[in-house]
Amino acid sequence: MGKYLVSGSIDGTARLLDVATGKTSKSLTGHTDGLFSVAFSPDGRLIVTASVDRTIHLWDVATAKTRTTLTGHTDTVQSVAFSADGHTVATGSLDNTVRLWEVATGKTRTTLTTDHVVNAVAFSRFGHTLATAGGDKTVRLWNIVLPKPSEAIQKICRAVNRDLTQEERTAYLPGGSIGHVCLPQ
Repeated sequence: MGKYLVSGSIDGTARLLDVATGKTSKSLTGHTDGLFSVAFSPDGRLIVTASVDRTIHLWDVATAKTRTTLTGHTDTVQSVAFSADGHTVATGSLDNTVRLWEVATGKTRTTLTTDHVVNAVAFSRFGHTLATAGGDKTVRLWNIVLPKPSEAIQKICRAVNRDLTQEERTAYLPGGSIGHVCLPQ
């Protein structure tokens, strides 16, 4: 860590710059339009990029390859940030939404809706609060304490009053859990 800086460009390329030499070490290509925001994960192993092309890419720093492309915003993605634990990415968009994404699966954890475009996102030190800056010149603080995946699964089980099907386990659980996932009530 501390060996690289990352920059985003209007040509859709993110570049890893070697701090010691100032030279480009790696280029990350895959977006189809300009980049608005880039960020390193807390452990320095991943980079997240936000683009005019309405997508977010998670990149593996070691290989300079896209690990996951996150889709769901309907307009330019203006800002990205990793949570302190590196498990969640927040994105802010011109579509008036903030999305929280699970890094491990690339799935949306929740979507927050505003009345204005979202220009910037930032997590608090401990990750329980997300600050957003909007086109209405206000900063909003969101309480974003999210349940642990196991707690969320049990909440879903209680809501549907049954166990998850094999298709649901494959789609929503990392590693596609085998067998029952809902605890008896």
